[in-house]
Amino acid sequence: MMNEPFTKRASTVFLQVVVVLIAIGTLAALLWEPHLEGRNTNATLFAIYFKDPFLTYVYIGSIPIFVTLFQAFKVLGYVRGNTVFSPAAMNALRTVQYCMLITAGAIVAADAFLMIAAYGEDDPAGAVMLGIITTVISIVIAAGAVVVEGVLKNGVEFRR
Repeated sequence: MMNEPFTKRASTVFLQVVVVLIAIGTLAALLWEPHLEGRNTNATLFAIYFKDPFLTYVYIGSIPIFVTLFQAFKVLGYVRGNTVFSPAAMNALRTVQYCMLITAGAIVAADAFLMIAAYGEDDPAGAVMLGIITTVISIVIAAGAVVVEGVLKNGVEFRR
């Protein structure tokens, strides 16, 4: 039978690998998706990446997502090192909260822009629905970080 420290270490390493794979997949999707847009069929790479202000906004707005993934990676490292009840772990969770709320705000602003820009010309329902779904996911992650931070605070107070 496997001993518990090895199982705990293996599971946290596995979760850290999953976080890294999510980051790589997100970056790949951000770089690949602009090529799929119909208006970019005959565009050059320069035109795709440097002449689209909305794409620039998307890239800037995605920075908090990568910060969140890095902080999640750090929290899993704290779990593996048995220092999950440290102030550093709580600060990382607080950063996750703020980054996810910033992401939700950026998505809401992007949806508002899409609805205003497409008024009377195009139907942005699909993009707006994706925005609503990702906004809800961001808020759920932020709420989960609040709950975990509360549990860690109670654990720190209990240890004293």
